[in-house]
Amino acid sequence: MTFHCGYVAIVGRPNVGKSTLLNRTMGQKLSITTRKPQTTRHSILGVKSTDQAQILYIDTPGLHVGASKAMNRYMNQTALSTLNDVDVIAWLVNPGVWTEDEQLILQRMSSIKTPVVLVINKIDEMANKNQLLPEIESLSSKREFAAIVPLSAKKDINIEEFEKTITQYLPESEALFPEDQLTDRSARFLASEIVREKIMRRVGDEVPYSMTVEIEQFAEDKGTTHIHALIWVEREGQKAIVVGQGGCVLKEVGRAARQDMEALFGCKVFLKLWVKVKRGWSDDLRALHSLGYKD
Repeated sequence: MTFHCGYVAIVGRPNVGKSTLLNRTMGQKLSITTRKPQTTRHSILGVKSTDQAQILYIDTPGLHVGASKAMNRYMNQTALSTLNDVDVIAWLVNPGVWTEDEQLILQRMSSIKTPVVLVINKIDEMANKNQLLPEIESLSSKREFAAIVPLSAKKDINIEEFEKTITQYLPESEALFPEDQLTDRSARFLASEIVREKIMRRVGDEVPYSMTVEIEQFAEDKGTTHIHALIWVEREGQKAIVVGQGGCVLKEVGRAARQDMEALFGCKVFLKLWVKVKRGWSDDLRALHSLGYKD
């Protein structure tokens, strides 16, 4: 029996369901998810090992037009940099939606020889299922795809077919990672992402895009992991929102984050959170690098 192993870039515009697809295929949560676009800021590797293959999924930030800030340019560059270095591209779209962002992705992939599998996600949200076939026909005219797979990552529809299709285009190779390894990201990184997710889900629309999380301490002691996380925002008003009246928001964020960390790390977690202001960090390349944005 031949064994396949290779890299698969999961690409698409913001909020199209890339991280949900990664989490579904992995069978557990690696990428944070929220209803807000541009939640994913870094590429995240998920290692899916089966008897027939090892699929190395790379969840990427959403590609989008109008990347004016350094943060947005970083996110686009991170996503685009994977396209020429993988064995398969899984391009996610949503049914009935074609925006400037999709047009940008189509343009950027025009010269790429890598097999592209078009994934039509969120088919469970289609009011009229009879529109699926015309949708496939319309999208297939955009460019030549290795395959087109309709699915719902959220509802676990057609995920097995997606993985079978992806595996067909992976090279014959031995596994590159140990069978029990799930990602190449550190526990510190995963902890910072969990805190960021809880804040994004708790506060309004403005703060999440001016906020990042830095892990200052990550240490184990007698079965307990002690984590100190510093939350950076850009203005004093944003700090007040994240802290909340009497610290209520920060307490809620800390409680929810700690529960997720204990489930992920399999141990008791002691979590402390601080909020500080670093003006203009999201549009400052040096500040971005110092805060870990250097994929």
